[in-house]
This record gives sequence, structure tokens and C-alpha cells, in this order.
Amino acid sequence: MIRLSAPARPAYLQVVRASAWYDLAVTAGFVTPWTYALVRGALSSLGDRLGWGMLPEPEPWQTLYANLMGSVVVVWATLRIVRVLPVHGLFDGVARILFSAWMAYALAEGASRILWPFLTVEIVWGIVQLAPWLRHRPRDAGFEQQAGRPGRAVAN
Repeated sequence: MIRLSAPARPAYLQVVRASAWYDLAVTAGFVTPWTYALVRGALSSLGDRLGWGMLPEPEPWQTLYANLMGSVVVVWATLRIVRVLPVHGLFDGVARILFSAWMAYALAEGASRILWPFLTVEIVWGIVQLAPWLRHRPRDAGFEQQAGRPGRAVAN
């Protein structure tokens, strides 16, 4: 069984919390149909000005999924700000790898290049949060203790 070692607490927790603040700032505008329309319009205009392509015209399904994504990410970010644990960085890092995969897929399928800066930031946050987990493995402590939760040690 592979066991992961939780990163050193103070600095790592600051990284996890900083990534949460980034998420909150970037996704808060996706939470409602009205704020999404504003964010979408601004991103589309920026993409047009930079020659990176505009976003497609909004339609109800696109708005629904943007609002769902925004709502979940805002709640997840709030948890990491209010009650940050090392394991939150592990799960957030995994989520960022997934988000990055789907952003790369969208870019390969012709999505606006306005997605590139977001993809870059996702990859960086993912690496920064996952790398410390892979540095070394504990010898006697179980995942629960290493993740910052009380629990029994798991014997090898």
C-alpha cells in the first residue's frame, strides 16, 4: 500500500489557503447567471482584443454548468480558507490536474485561447500542492494521521 506523507504544516497550509483565495476570486463571478453574463462578456471581449478568440454565445446549458461549477468551487474554496487541512491540498491538487486535463482538451478542440492563462495557473497550483505529498513516505503513521486528522496508526 502506498502511503503519502503530509507536507510540513505552516508553509504548506499557507499555500493551500492562498490557492483557495485565488479560486474564490476567479470563480465567484460564475455563481449566478447575472454575474456569469458579466464575467463571460469581459473574458470574451479580452479574448477578442488579444486575438485569442471570443467565447461562444451563452445559452441555458452553458450558463447552468458555469453556475454549478462556480458554486461548488466557491464552497470548496471557502472550506479551505475557514478550515484548512493538509489533506485539502492533496485533494485540491488532484482536482486541479482534472481541471487541467479538461481545459487542455477544450483547447485542443478549438476553445478560445483565453483559456491558456487559466490552464497555466491550474497546472502550477496542482504541482505546488501535490509535490510535497510525494517527497517521502511515512514508515509508521497511517494516512489519517499524516493528513492532519486524528486516527490510529496503520501497521505495515
